[in-house]
Amino acid sequence: MEVVLQLALLALGFFLLVKGADWFVEGASKVAEKFGIPQLVIGLTIVAIGTSLPEAAVSVSAALKGSAEITIGNIVGSNILNVLLILGVTSVIAPIAVQKSTVKYELPFVIAVSALLMAVGYTDNVVGRVDGVILWLLLFLYLAYLLLMAKKGENGPKESNQGDMPGGASGKPEDKPMPVWKMLLLIVVGGCLIVLGSDVAVDAATALARIFGMSERLIGLTIVAFGTSLPELVTSATAAVKGKADIAVGNIVGSNIFNILFVVGTSALITPVAYAENFFVDSIVCIATVALLWILVAKNKRLGRAGGACLLVGYAAYFVYLMR
Repeated sequence: MEVVLQLALLALGFFLLVKGADWFVEGASKVAEKFGIPQLVIGLTIVAIGTSLPEAAVSVSAALKGSAEITIGNIVGSNILNVLLILGVTSVIAPIAVQKSTVKYELPFVIAVSALLMAVGYTDNVVGRVDGVILWLLLFLYLAYLLLMAKKGENGPKESNQGDMPGGASGKPEDKPMPVWKMLLLIVVGGCLIVLGSDVAVDAATALARIFGMSERLIGLTIVAFGTSLPELVTSATAAVKGKADIAVGNIVGSNIFNILFVVGTSALITPVAYAENFFVDSIVCIATVALLWILVAKNKRLGRAGGACLLVGYAAYFVYLMR
C-alpha cells in the first residue's frame, strides 16, 4: 500500500507541476501583453522559461531538501530522454525537418553547455554559486541569440517555445480579453501549484527510492525525468500526429538549453548543488546523445524514421545500463 500511495502522490505532483506551469505562463503572458510587451519577447522569455518550470521546481526543491542527486539526475535524465525518447517517438510518427540555424548553432551550443555542466560539476563535485552565475550569463547570451535570429526571420526556438505550453500561452489572439484579476489569479494559483507539486513529487520520489533501495540518482534519471518531460512528450507527439512535427527539434533543443542554464543555474544560485561522481557517465551519455542527433540531421537537415529508430534503440540501451 505504501508503494501505491507514493506512486499516486508522484503522479499528483507531476499533474500539479504541469497544470501550474500552464496557468502561470498563461497569466504571465497576458500581463505582459497588457503592458505592451511584444509577443516575440514574451515567447522568448516567459513562455520559454515556463517550459522548464517543472524541472526547475523539482530541482530547486530537491536541492533545498538535500536530495542533490535528484536535482542533477532530473536535468541530465530529462535532456537524455528529450533527445532519445521524445525525438525518437516523434520522428518515427512523422519525419522532422530541422532548421539550418539549429544544425549550425544550437546543437553545438547544447553540446558545449552540457560539457560545461559536466566540467564544473566533476571538478569539485559541486555546482556552486559562481557556476550558477556563469550559467545565467550564458542564458542571457542565448536569449540575445534568439532575439537576433527572430529579427532575421529564423523560426527555430522562437516558434517552438511559443507553441510549447498548452492552454493559451502560444500568443494566439482570443475573442474576449482576459480581465486583469484573472491574469493575476492564474499567476498566483499557478505558482502555488508549481511549488506544491514539486514538494509532493520530490517527497514521493525520495520515498520510492527508499522503499525499493534505489539511489536518488536512478530515480532522478528515470521516473522524475520522465514526469517533468511529459509536457514536451505530449506536445511533440501530438504535433507529429497533426503533421506539424517540424517544430519538435527546435523545441527539444531549446528545452535542453534552458534546463541546464536556467534550471541548474537557478538551483546553484539558491544553494550549491552536489554533483556525484556517478553522474560523469550520465553526462557523457547526455553529450553523446546530442552529438548523435547532430550527426543524424547534419547532412539532410531532416530527422527521418530510421534516425528516430536509432534514437529509440539508444534510449533502450541506456535504460538497460541504468537497470543493470
